[in-house]
Amino acid sequence: MSGEPGAWELNTYPGGWPPQGQQQNRRLLVVLMPFLVLALVAAAVGIGLLARGAVTTKITGTATAMADGSTPKNVLADGAVRVGREDAKVTVRVVMDLQCPACKAFEEANGSVLEDVVRDGTAAVEYSVITFLDSMSETEYSSRAGNASFCVADSGLDNYQSWLSEMYAQQPVEGGEGLPDSELIDIAESAGYTDSAVAECITNRQYDTYLRTKTTQVLASGIRGTPTVYVNDEEVTDRNALMTPGGLASVIAAAR
Repeated sequence: MSGEPGAWELNTYPGGWPPQGQQQNRRLLVVLMPFLVLALVAAAVGIGLLARGAVTTKITGTATAMADGSTPKNVLADGAVRVGREDAKVTVRVVMDLQCPACKAFEEANGSVLEDVVRDGTAAVEYSVITFLDSMSETEYSSRAGNASFCVADSGLDNYQSWLSEMYAQQPVEGGEGLPDSELIDIAESAGYTDSAVAECITNRQYDTYLRTKTTQVLASGIRGTPTVYVNDEEVTDRNALMTPGGLASVIAAAR
């Protein structure tokens, strides 16, 4: 399941990804390297993205966060949201940032595959949502969307994949304002999360501290970019499997 080493290149544009006129030249993956881990406190967690010394994207932790003990239900110890049968023979793990364009491309290519394997019991999927792209919007969209993922997961998992698909369908372009909380609430409600507690959780950014803490832990584990995909703990590095429509299906089938 490995591709050519060194095929994923770093983003070296001083302002992030190239401007709109150069969209076709984007790399398929955003590659990052954690270079600074600060003390895990309720108000702030500093995380760096260093790309060949040219770009540094830092999560400043300016969001209002609730107490450290605020932990969502229906998540694993590492913060991943697991969807599917407990006894599934195959486990797919996807590390993602909801502002990441390459993650959107992966979802468009393989989101339906992951829904199918969960539905038929072939595999379980663990979605590990992190935040490192707050600087790519004017309103910290990355962390607000990441918080929303825990809000809906806390409410229940039946509609989580549908919610995720719609989140990527409405992903805002980098460098803009991002979706307001009201639209995040609308997306959640359209996916079936109509409990007022979900809306309140999104507005209050209830799991912001939890999200940043788990992001630090995930990056410290050696994750280099998003999306990072594993099938039964083996990283999938083949671009065709990741970005070709339905490409991950054969990888999952081979792991059965």
